[in-house]
Amino acid sequence: MRERGVSRGVVLRAFVALRNDGVAEPVPGGRWRVVRPGQPVDRRPLVDRLTDVIVDDALTVGADFPSTTELSTRFGVSRPTVSKALEKLEAAGLLSEARQGRQRTVRALPKRTESPES
Repeated sequence: MRERGVSRGVVLRAFVALRNDGVAEPVPGGRWRVVRPGQPVDRRPLVDRLTDVIVDDALTVGADFPSTTELSTRFGVSRPTVSKALEKLEAAGLLSEARQGRQRTVRALPKRTESPES
């Protein structure tokens, strides 16, 4: 920033103004993200969103789970990030372990935490 003649304070004030206008938001790690109007953003952890794939795509036990590449495109995150989240689902027993040349499959359906409607 200094090489461009802008101090850190000026940049922070700019982001605060953008946040107040609803154009930017802080994210973990002391960074900022631009909020794109008209695009809904799911703030839940990726593991929760991947669990929803089983329900949303109507997958059954034994069904093939989408690939890491497909999921990274679908959620707009990197493949290593998807891989880490998939490892958590494997550890929870929802997905089978991935191996070379073998696709993950659904091992169990996620439990519903919503209360039944009366």
